[in-house]
Amino acid sequence: MRFAALVVLLVGVTHPGALAAQAADAEIVAVVRALFDAMRAKDTAAVRALMHPTARLVATGPTQQGTRSAREVSLEQFIGTVASAPGRLDEKFWDPEVRLDADLATVWTPYAFYYDGNFSHCGVDAFQLARDESGWRIVQIADTRRTTGCPTPPPHAQ
Repeated sequence: MRFAALVVLLVGVTHPGALAAQAADAEIVAVVRALFDAMRAKDTAAVRALMHPTARLVATGPTQQGTRSAREVSLEQFIGTVASAPGRLDEKFWDPEVRLDADLATVWTPYAFYYDGNFSHCGVDAFQLARDESGWRIVQIADTRRTTGCPTPPPHAQ
């Protein structure tokens, strides 16, 4: 039984279609990684280059008053926050799940956010990316946010 499973795994991993899908997934995840790298570096030009000009950002979760909400943040507000943060923004993500069809991709990944080395919140990021002439660009980010029940990022978190 183990031999059969190994054969199925090897055929799936070495099949040209599987290899192409893995390469595409890696390229898409690289955009997410580049966004977080740009945030850490406060490189607003890099953030802007990774985002579609009409990108939308939505944060869900409890407000300070304890009610549930979905809050939209404009791309300009997001870039302004990255630029003006007095401390270091560090978002770690792991085990991204990529769904892809033609020029549309979704990345769903757990994350933990740190500000100046201190834990701030965690949740799930849901990225939508579209491929145009310049490559993959983020068209939407939605996330959940909570401060309790957060997992510790695994060692491979990026």
